[in-house]
Amino acid sequence: MSQGKPEPVSRRYDVPDAHARAGIREALERLGPSERKTEAWCDWVLVFEDEREKLVLKQYQKGTLMIQGRAGHLLQVILHVLSPFLDGPGETAAADSGGAKTEKKAKTRKLPLPHIGTDESGKGDYFGPLAVGGVMVETASRERLAALGIRDSKELSDARCRELAAEIRRICVERYREVIIPPERYNTLYEEFRREGRNLNHLLAWAHARAIESLLACAPCRLAVADQFGNERYIRSSLMNKGREIELIQEHRGERYLAVAAASILARDRFLEYLDRLSGEAGLTLPKGAGPPVVTAAREYVKRHGVDKLSRVAKLHYKTTAQVV
Repeated sequence: MSQGKPEPVSRRYDVPDAHARAGIREALERLGPSERKTEAWCDWVLVFEDEREKLVLKQYQKGTLMIQGRAGHLLQVILHVLSPFLDGPGETAAADSGGAKTEKKAKTRKLPLPHIGTDESGKGDYFGPLAVGGVMVETASRERLAALGIRDSKELSDARCRELAAEIRRICVERYREVIIPPERYNTLYEEFRREGRNLNHLLAWAHARAIESLLACAPCRLAVADQFGNERYIRSSLMNKGREIELIQEHRGERYLAVAAASILARDRFLEYLDRLSGEAGLTLPKGAGPPVVTAAREYVKRHGVDKLSRVAKLHYKTTAQVV
């Protein structure tokens, strides 16, 4: 998954709420840590590795969460998983100064209307597609969306996510877009990008840009906001003529914006829908995430359908493939 040179990482977060700490561990376990350790004064220690990248996450009993190691893309994946537990979405967002301890003190800014929010689902899941949602929030839809209690899809049950997605589509008629990249197409694109010296973040940016461009084709808008998953130039360089005329904001924990949170729900809904369909066609449940249950299911899939069919259901560049075949 990783590309580019990993950089030193040392981040500290205060997580005093025991329920939030439990939610963080559950979310991280779904990613499939490479190692679990026991250390004094810690509730848990999880190690994640991806090629040259390695991160160690330690949850101390007094509430401090430490993230240390060397990483690039792997850090963005971890932060994306942690985001709903460290911040909540709304119409305003704190400017991210890059320091974990200063985020709550940072100034907030209110987004002018209309604006577009985009987010993706499936990039941390071995099985299933990559799905990107885009939502344009306007004056007429803002209050109706806010009244739904929209928040980042990772904070919602699958059932609630599906319900909210239907409501968002009903409220935002012609003001939402969904880009779905099935596994086979995803694998082809990933190889094409890799041969051109580009990585997964470029592929993500390409999908976000397609959602933004498609929304701009149906209504004018001067602002788009997305969760930052890599260099800010990635999405902007993927935009075409219409997209290059807008202001583009990319920030960590972008789901605290109402539009981005709504987009995350649409993307998650389409991911779940597609994963269910693949499971039905495969004749077995294809789990979310990339942990041990996923490896077990992948081995069973290969046993039933053959390794040459794995590209139909899975993202082959994940290290999970090596564990399977």
